[in-house]
Amino acid sequence: MIDKLEEISNRFEEVSKLIVLPETMADMKNYAKLNKEYKDLEKVVSLYKKFKEVLGNIDNAKSIIATEKDPEFREMAKEELDEFNSEKKALEEKLKTLLIPKDPNDSKDVIMEIRAGTGGDEAAIFAGDLYRMYQRYVETNGLSMSLMDFTEGTSGGYKEIVVSVTGEDVYGKLKFESGVHRVQRVPATETQGRVHTSAATVAVLPEMDEVEVDINMNDVKKETYCSSGPGGQSVNTTYSAVRLTHIPTGVVAQCQDQKSQLKNFDKALNVLRSRIYEIELAKHNEEVGAARRSMVGSGDRSDKIRTYNYPQGRVTDHRINHTVYNLPTVMNGEIGDFIEKLRIADNAEKMKEGATA
Repeated sequence: MIDKLEEISNRFEEVSKLIVLPETMADMKNYAKLNKEYKDLEKVVSLYKKFKEVLGNIDNAKSIIATEKDPEFREMAKEELDEFNSEKKALEEKLKTLLIPKDPNDSKDVIMEIRAGTGGDEAAIFAGDLYRMYQRYVETNGLSMSLMDFTEGTSGGYKEIVVSVTGEDVYGKLKFESGVHRVQRVPATETQGRVHTSAATVAVLPEMDEVEVDINMNDVKKETYCSSGPGGQSVNTTYSAVRLTHIPTGVVAQCQDQKSQLKNFDKALNVLRSRIYEIELAKHNEEVGAARRSMVGSGDRSDKIRTYNYPQGRVTDHRINHTVYNLPTVMNGEIGDFIEKLRIADNAEKMKEGATA
């Protein structure tokens, strides 16, 4: 571990020098890349400096115990040694976590798709509830959300809604939300008070740029149509909404939230890239047998990941068997506890896999 930390420390020094060069600052793309690397490395290097200080303190305490003749001094040194050893152990655990290889997509913005599943009108209403839950989470965590496309449900909510979320490490925060979300409650349309089970699927896709996913535009069919708003009303009389179909895969993406056809085209193309990337990644994982042993972080939209039980006020995440009894709070966007516990479980699994590799 020390060798790896020394490598990181040396790279940090190198990046620190590169980032202030005039030629680096003149190239904004390269500057942004180096700036992000600097921030990531700084976290590790800062902790490593503390770790080295503690190692030095341990050596000093051991030296005093071995050479000091005064029993009172030796006793004080022994007490200090116990404290330093505890601190060393805590820092080691933190450093091990920081050294776990990061998902290269964690820093990316995301396309989030929420779709009504089984349950008819109630599923669409629940999809709307999930959308509002994520809206609140985004608002309280310094992120930004913009609407890209939607189809309303006949009794409220959405049959499908697509949004983009931007900010710092968005995919790293939201990737664990991919999968089937199940709700158990008495629907507004239920006359006999029976509890129904409905579901909605969430897909969180990292936004890919054209360098990472190369699309031949000759393979893309473009269609334009008039944007529609809530209740089906037309919000734009021009053909500004854009629908793109990737002919080889059949993948479709559309966007209608902008008045400009060009802006809608760019956004739809981003969605198309992300969806094609998801297909290619699934194929790759299947071919190399890289599917994770646990569902944590798999992002498979067919897996049931969480149940929201309204009669009991209970929310359960099935991947980590974590249950809370504060459903109204969760639906108001406070899902950080689930995200953090899933991140810890994912890191623990990665560490275990690294140890057995």
